[in-house]
Amino acid sequence: MKGIRSLAVCSAVLLSACTSTGVNNTAGRATVYEDVRTSSPIVQGVGIESQDIVAMTDRMMRDMLSNQLLAGRTPAPRVIVDSQYFTNESSSRINKNMITDRLRIELQRAAQGRMVFIGREYSGMVEAERELKRTGVTDAGTIRSTRATAGADFRLVGRITSADAVDSSSATASRYQQISFEMIDLEYGTIVWSGLYEFKKTAQDDIIYR
Repeated sequence: MKGIRSLAVCSAVLLSACTSTGVNNTAGRATVYEDVRTSSPIVQGVGIESQDIVAMTDRMMRDMLSNQLLAGRTPAPRVIVDSQYFTNESSSRINKNMITDRLRIELQRAAQGRMVFIGREYSGMVEAERELKRTGVTDAGTIRSTRATAGADFRLVGRITSADAVDSSSATASRYQQISFEMIDLEYGTIVWSGLYEFKKTAQDDIIYR
């Protein structure tokens, strides 16, 4: 009985100590799922956000597919859409791959064979596998062998720029963003298509983008 009373006393002391030190085991605020196509009612800033990425890539996709030099050629042109030549010269912090990846994926889904996309950023992986096949380490697989990997006809380039204005007296920030997209002919160096997306945002106590 003494052992049981001692255990009870110890438990009560520990519980009291936890309470006195302010330990709070209540649940925090629940996670809120939001529509990526609309601005957040909880966190708002002047940088590039989900609704901007969705809107600009949707517009660029539709515009590219309506361009006969890109989506009306026979055979279908080979295109590279990645972030290698897509530069960020703005004051916004943004992962450029979020823009180019969504644009490429949505383009490929909508083009339905009118454009062929080359994964040039994976060329090292492709060359390594080709070497294994040609040296007999592996068999040839089920796809026909080719003398070389696919060359590209066009490649996406682009630039993100911005102009900022800050009112220190009211802690208000305003940012004009301009995102340009262009498709370059990889033989002639000519620009066969151009697109521009721009917007301006103003907010108080601008948030930090990570």
